[in-house]
Amino acid sequence: MKITIEGASEEFERKLLALLAEHRHELAVSADTEWTVERAERYLRSLPAGARRFAEVVVIDGDGYAEADRLRDAVGKLNGPTVALSRAIPRGVREGWWAEGTRAPITVVYDPENPSWQKAIAYEMDRADVPVFRDALRNLILSSARSWSGEAPSALDAPRGWAAADDTPRVLDPGSSDAGQGS
Repeated sequence: MKITIEGASEEFERKLLALLAEHRHELAVSADTEWTVERAERYLRSLPAGARRFAEVVVIDGDGYAEADRLRDAVGKLNGPTVALSRAIPRGVREGWWAEGTRAPITVVYDPENPSWQKAIAYEMDRADVPVFRDALRNLILSSARSWSGEAPSALDAPRGWAAADDTPRVLDPGSSDAGQGS
């Protein structure tokens, strides 16, 4: 028997996996470890700003591949962001955000000409994951954009702190006792 469940909540997934684990001797259970837009959003939200920018450069600017020098130009030193990227996967497994065995979306590319000294020359993402992470980044940007209230000042109104006939802004509130007094 094969059962496929789509659109279930993460809590339902945890409970179901726990139930299946109880009966693991009777069943063959495999967890979905593929990246989805929702998982990619969770992954990206869990990253500090420098590591998220690192991911943006790989996904958006590099279309899944970014040379180390380009990343250094964008984020500075790479050790901070790469540590954050490597810790995100185990943290997500521990938190139940994704299954054990989920692969890191961004991997290092080492110099093949110098195998004894492991220097990163680039970072890449599996081609199939690039559109997923591109959509996740778009969703993050859209969700962080402030919605417009619809109220905008008129271009004909005097700027704040100015009276209609002023050619310089008022520093003091006209209603205060100091207004109009020189120093």
